[in-house]
Amino acid sequence: MTTISQPRRTGAPLSSSLRRLALAGAATLALAPAAHADDDQYSLWQSAKDRAANIWNQGESELYLSGVAHHGRSTYSTEKLNELNEHAWGLGYGKTLRNEKGDDESLYGFVIKDSHRHPQYMAGYAYEWVFPIAKTGLEVGLGGTAMLMSRQDYLNSVPFPVPLPLASIGTKKGKIMFAYVPRLSANKNNGDVLLIFGRIEM
Repeated sequence: MTTISQPRRTGAPLSSSLRRLALAGAATLALAPAAHADDDQYSLWQSAKDRAANIWNQGESELYLSGVAHHGRSTYSTEKLNELNEHAWGLGYGKTLRNEKGDDESLYGFVIKDSHRHPQYMAGYAYEWVFPIAKTGLEVGLGGTAMLMSRQDYLNSVPFPVPLPLASIGTKKGKIMFAYVPRLSANKNNGDVLLIFGRIEM
């Protein structure tokens, strides 16, 4: 995951900006399964809006902290790796709701430093199937996220949709999370990036 260079607007608190960014990610909910069994009464768009409102109103507030963007050593040349930034420092805010099935649904907004040291903006929806693995509360999660991403080197920073696989390990209160950008072609020096970040319940 790498690049976008949109300077952050001044005059509004960072937390407020991240909240608005997270709400914007609700637009990607159209990729999620319908929230209602009666499809005759609810359109896909209405279902997405209902789901987003439910997560935002009932979910727990969470802080996202980013730190590592690992580039596959077999995909990138040594020269390219020497140029790239793998310290993907960043900050985000979101809401996560543990639903009636015991799985996690999240809305979030996130800003990180990309591989070229520019800011990268992301906002979206995530769903994780949660599997308890210990009586202490330790659990693993597997799922995916559908987001809007803005990058300086794609589409002149115009946001575009991105689906990515997602995994996590930790407790409900705090997790280490992993999102993976697959290799985009047979050519070297593209894709194959593992983003490692933390999610902490506030």
